Amino acid sequence: MKQFLWIFFVSSLCFSQASKEKAKTYLADKNFKKAEQEMQAYLQSNKEDKEAIELLGDAFGHQKKWDEAIAQYEKLKDAYPSNANYHYKYGGALGMKALSVSKIKALTIIGDVKEAFLKAAELDPKHIDTRWALVELYVSLPGIVGGSNSKALKYANELEKLSKVDGYLAKGYVYEYDDEPELAEKYYKLAIKVGGSVTCYEKLTNFYETQNKPSEAIGNLEEAQQKHQRNAMHYQIGKVCADYNLQLEKGEKCLKAYLSNHSAKDGVPKEWAYYRLAQIYKHKNNKTEALKWIDKAITGLPKIEVVKDEKEAIEGL
Repeated sequence: MKQFLWIFFVSSLCFSQASKEKAKTYLADKNFKKAEQEMQAYLQSNKEDKEAIELLGDAFGHQKKWDEAIAQYEKLKDAYPSNANYHYKYGGALGMKALSVSKIKALTIIGDVKEAFLKAAELDPKHIDTRWALVELYVSLPGIVGGSNSKALKYANELEKLSKVDGYLAKGYVYEYDDEPELAEKYYKLAIKVGGSVTCYEKLTNFYETQNKPSEAIGNLEEAQQKHQRNAMHYQIGKVCADYNLQLEKGEKCLKAYLSNHSAKDGVPKEWAYYRLAQIYKHKNNKTEALKWIDKAITGLPKIEVVKDEKEAIEGL
């Protein structure tokens, strides 16, 4: 009898883990509905499994089912009040809900968002994601409801102690929003110097575009391309050249390189490269080539208004 019970216990344990591993695979493959279904079925007979509850919350969150995600994370943070990550996820889901409702309704949620993040930060002095969330929260909120660049910088400083790259990026973000472009550029460049990741380069590129500095954006993208050899950066260079009517030969060359080496992992469909090439040829007053490329773009993006508007502009040359 004891042997039977032991075999039953081990079998149940293996089944439980297999079900959760399956849900993790679905999440990794972005099959969020399947992950939701897997965990809902599993939780019917394993209601207290905290890992399964969290996986279900994650599945809901990826589908922007904020109320459902909030309910799962709330269960966890109430049952395990000392777990920083549960408070962080609860606050994150609440924050995303706040962004999806009216401003008046959002105001009733913000206090709970802040409370959850602050609790997570208190519980785990090394929780990087929570500190990023607090930086973004204090920067984005108006002062009347608790926004504060000084508080944002406080958590950026905490980030810097945990990870110099995160700290520099956070400071760049704060100073950019505080309309201090020289300091923002300084810290974005420091992040590249220390970390040099694709994300670091992207932050500086986006900053330059926001500051209407396309030449600097192109130079930064070229440096990133040389370091990381990412085909996607060919598209980004071409995009900036097309948007700003600048360095058109370079833009054309990069877009054609992007198309020649294109694969699904590049992220941006070929049709957008066609669209950018059409823009470049329009800037060159080459109507024939511009129409050729815009027609290729429309074939793949027939419902995108900006593409149709571009064709009208080209036809008017």
